[in-house]
Amino acid sequence: MNQITTMPGPAAPAQLLTDSKRPIHTPAGLVGDTPVLWIGAPFTATGHGFWAKLEGHNPGGIKDRTALHMVRAARDRGQLLPGARIIESTSGTLGLGLALVGATYGHPVTVVTDPGMEPLMTGLLTAYGAEVELVDTPHPTGGWQEARRHRVEELLAVHSDGWSPDQYNNPDNVAAYAPLAHELVAQLGRIDTLVVSVGTGGHSAGTASVLRGYFPHLRVVGVDTTGSTIFGQPATPRLMRGLGSSIYPRNVAYDLFDEVHWVAAPESVWAARQLARSHYATGGWSVGAVALVARWLARTLPAENRTVAVFPDGPQRYVGTVFDDPYCREHGLLGHLPADDPDEIAHPGDRTVTRWTRCAHITDPLAPPRDRDAAEQALAGAAR
Repeated sequence: MNQITTMPGPAAPAQLLTDSKRPIHTPAGLVGDTPVLWIGAPFTATGHGFWAKLEGHNPGGIKDRTALHMVRAARDRGQLLPGARIIESTSGTLGLGLALVGATYGHPVTVVTDPGMEPLMTGLLTAYGAEVELVDTPHPTGGWQEARRHRVEELLAVHSDGWSPDQYNNPDNVAAYAPLAHELVAQLGRIDTLVVSVGTGGHSAGTASVLRGYFPHLRVVGVDTTGSTIFGQPATPRLMRGLGSSIYPRNVAYDLFDEVHWVAAPESVWAARQLARSHYATGGWSVGAVALVARWLARTLPAENRTVAVFPDGPQRYVGTVFDDPYCREHGLLGHLPADDPDEIAHPGDRTVTRWTRCAHITDPLAPPRDRDAAEQALAGAAR
C-alpha cells in the first residue's frame, strides 16, 4: 500500500517574504550585502580556516562600491554635472562599476586601459555601454598605469565637462568601504585579523580604518604582488592585475598595516585553482594571493583567532588567464607549489623579492626621510 505524504500548506505571503530581499528599482541596489564563507580543509590545515568576504557577488566586483560612492559624492558636490562623461583609468573592475553607475545615473563612461586587459573584460565593458580607450605604450617609469593616467588627462581636455574619479588619490574611494566593514561586523561579530589586497589602497584603508574603531587590536595584513612599488620594492614587469602598482597611490594608509606579503603570479594561480576545486568560491590574481596569505595565517595564528580575507571578485574574467592551461603554460605559471611559509625580509629595501615574502616593517616610500626615521623609531619602541 502506498504511503501518502502530506505536504504542509502554503505559508502566508508575509511569512514567505520574511527572508527575501526587497525588489530593487535601480542597478545600484544590487551592490553590497555580500556573503561571508568559511574556507577550511582541504584548502587549509585540518581544524584551521578563515572567513572570506565574497565581493564577487556584487554585479562587477568590489569596486562597484567605490564607483557608486565616488560618483554620488561628486554629483552631490556639483563636480559631476548631469549627463557629463566619466573618464577613468582602470585594469577592469572599476570599469564595470562605472558602467553600472552610468546606467544608474545616465552618464556616458570612457575607461582607459592597456593591452593587459582580458578580451572578456573588454567585451563586457562594451556590452554595458562603456567606451574603451587603449594605450599602447607604457610610461618609462610609471608603467601602464601612468600611461593610462596621461591619456585620461588628454581626454578630459577634449571633454570640457568630463570628470575623472582619480581612484588612486580620491578619499571618496576610501570612504566607500565603510559599509563593507559594517557588514563584516554584523556578520561575524568579532574580527582579529584582516587580510586585504592593496592596489589603489581604497578598500584596504576604508575597511581597516572602520574595523579598527571596533577592534583596536585588529591585525591588518596587506597583500601585494612582486614587482609592485607600493611598499617600497622596485618596479618590475607584473603579470598580475587588480593588486600592486607602478605608481604610489596616496590612498594607501601605511600606518594601518602590521605586515605586508608579496605574492608571485604562480603562487596566486595555485591558490585560486585550489580554492575553485575545494570550495567553489574563488577568483583571480587578488583572490589567489589573499587566500594564500590567509591560509598561512590560519595555520600559524592561535585557533581562536578570527581571520577574515576580502575576496575582491569572482573567477569569471579570468577564464582566459588564471584558469586557462595554455595561457598559464605560456607564462610558466603551472607546477609551482608554494612554500609552506613565506620568505622573510627585515626591510622592504633589503632585496628585490621574486616569491612569496613577508615583511613586518612598513613605511611610506614617499615619506620624507625625517618622517620615515620617526616612524621606524616608533615601530621599534612598540616592538620592545
